[in-house]
Amino acid sequence: MLEIDAQGIPYRELNRLIREAVNAGEDRIRLRNVCGQRYIGAGLRRPVHIEIAGVPGNDLGVFMDGPAINVRNNAQDGVGNTMNDGLIVIDGDAGDVLGYGMRGGALFIRGDVGYRVGIHMKAYKDQVPVIVVGGTAGDFFGEYMAGGVMVLLGAYGRARRPLAGDYLGTGMHGGVIYLRGRADPDRLGKEVRAFELDADDARTLQPLLDRFAVYFGTEPLDVVREPFSKLIPVSHRPYGRLYAT
Repeated sequence: MLEIDAQGIPYRELNRLIREAVNAGEDRIRLRNVCGQRYIGAGLRRPVHIEIAGVPGNDLGVFMDGPAINVRNNAQDGVGNTMNDGLIVIDGDAGDVLGYGMRGGALFIRGDVGYRVGIHMKAYKDQVPVIVVGGTAGDFFGEYMAGGVMVLLGAYGRARRPLAGDYLGTGMHGGVIYLRGRADPDRLGKEVRAFELDADDARTLQPLLDRFAVYFGTEPLDVVREPFSKLIPVSHRPYGRLYAT
């Protein structure tokens, strides 16, 4: 494993060192003393595992297509921005706008997340993006979601707030959001409704819960025993009348 001490290194220089190592064939890289450096893992396509000790800056894994990143701390905004494939696991909390326009791969966050997580997330052919959050989320969770799977557990975070903020699923027209518990109807966007899980949902959700337990060393949650519900869109063209007559 290649180790890089990131202390005091500007983000451009750090990312240059990472790209050079990956292009030279390194398949495991450990970054120490990371403190706000942006764009780590940006655009990487080769199979490499990056372990980060510290707090990475915005746009971690932006445009990433295949690598795996594990953050042994918190992360800032824009994690998985327009990510096409790969895995990002965050041991702590994360900021706003995670998974913006995400097309594939998976984000697993142990703790809480901020606002507009999963905005414009979409699926394409066999690519189904996934975001699993162990804690709570701010407003606009799943905003304009067009595809993929989002899971909100509310079990491992530190924030003293409801499971999700206001405008949950606003503008959503594809995909599914699984909640551990019941959503307050007053917090839902008018484009979605809450439903009970069926057998297909259980087959989708349980493997994600099992992966979460493996990544973070928690007790596995049983989808049958927990009070899960799902949000799905009731309209596939929620704003069609605004743009067509």
